[in-house]
Amino acid sequence: MTASLHRCLALVGTLLLFAAGPPAVTAQLPGTSSTSDTTDKDAPYVPTAPSVVTRMLEVADVSADDVVYDLGSGDGRIPIAAAEQFGARAFGVEIDSALVAKARAGAREAGVEDRVTIRQGDLFNVDLSDATVVTLYLWPEINIKLRPKLLRQLDPGDRIVSHDFRMGEWEPDRVVDAGEGNTGEETIYLWIVPETVPDDLMDISDEGLK
Repeated sequence: MTASLHRCLALVGTLLLFAAGPPAVTAQLPGTSSTSDTTDKDAPYVPTAPSVVTRMLEVADVSADDVVYDLGSGDGRIPIAAAEQFGARAFGVEIDSALVAKARAGAREAGVEDRVTIRQGDLFNVDLSDATVVTLYLWPEINIKLRPKLLRQLDPGDRIVSHDFRMGEWEPDRVVDAGEGNTGEETIYLWIVPETVPDDLMDISDEGLK
């Protein structure tokens, strides 16, 4: 069984646990449930452990000079951490209105609303040309579908960091063990946008997607 399949099964198990209703002690966020998702989402909402959030931003070498975009930003924990811990400007894109409201409230509570913007919308439609770092926690097939957009809109040297899931045939520049998270032992993948993008990375048709 591949590592990606292990991660998918672990994530599905977590979702089933959430859907069944949390026990007395749970990793589920207060005020969230399976009903916070909408049928239009490209990936279900599963919160990333705070330690993994920080490690993702460290692996991407985020600094105050960066503009971080989190696609499928959930409750905003990655954009908020990017601003609060690393001094970056950060944008979250999330389709679920309840999570957008939660993220905006979280930014206010953390005192970083001047550096964090949370937008409601489809992650495939957002303009990433301002971004220097993009963070992802999406299904593998969504990562693959995003790959041409990322390579078109980002500049050479920009970084993409993904929690648990790869980006198809694009080999990561770095793979980091993130330790224990909400779905077991977790992994972080880092890609750096190359100066010259190989044609095969722009063509996802041979990976079963169009």
